[in-house]
Amino acid sequence: MSVATHAYPSAKAAAEACATRAASLLEDAIRKSGRATFALSGGSTPAHMFDALAAMPLDWTRIHWFWVDERMVPPEDKESNFHLTKQHLFDRISPPPVNIHRIFGELPPDQALAGYEADLRNFFELGPADLPSFDVIHRGIGPEAHTASLFPGSPLIADRTSLAAVVTTPKPPNPRVTLLRGVLERAGHTLMLVAGEDKVDAVRSVFHEPFDPSKYPAQIASVGAAAADWYLDELAARGL
Repeated sequence: MSVATHAYPSAKAAAEACATRAASLLEDAIRKSGRATFALSGGSTPAHMFDALAAMPLDWTRIHWFWVDERMVPPEDKESNFHLTKQHLFDRISPPPVNIHRIFGELPPDQALAGYEADLRNFFELGPADLPSFDVIHRGIGPEAHTASLFPGSPLIADRTSLAAVVTTPKPPNPRVTLLRGVLERAGHTLMLVAGEDKVDAVRSVFHEPFDPSKYPAQIASVGAAAADWYLDELAARGL
């Protein structure tokens, strides 16, 4: 297992390279098992990745889409992670609706969480104590080194047995539903996409501070023994 870093002149170039790697990993998964599972994150930089993916000749009928986290807003809201994906990817590739496993942000948080957990358990055929293993998880990092919707100091970072949780974060909108550490750690491959000068300190802390996910959540499944690739623009890469 390995961790690799890749720096590019722009956020768009980093996102396009990340998309190329994602496509390769998804094709590998399809060849091995007949399907691929991809858990996505939100933010602004992934839009370029989704645009690049949409132009690739993948077998979209065999890829199942999940989300790392979601804000509790309707799917048409600009703050919705699903909305970003739909606008930049799904509207162009028209995946089978059954392949889209979204978190229903328009529902009360507890209902959205229960529904997502039930979907995960059913799709991955999980036992009571099992966790899913996604072929690929895409994540980002915040200026304070948060990832998914796990922020520094959250007691949930210590939870490695639950699937997901409702959280309230320092950054609105709130609340949110997020996958938890145990699921993030079980990914076949993690793709970290990071852009912007405001991420320099966070990147530096992830790579150069002692391993302590309670302080630097983005260290989860992205340093150490994890299989991960970091795609950074030249500004964020100053933290390496």
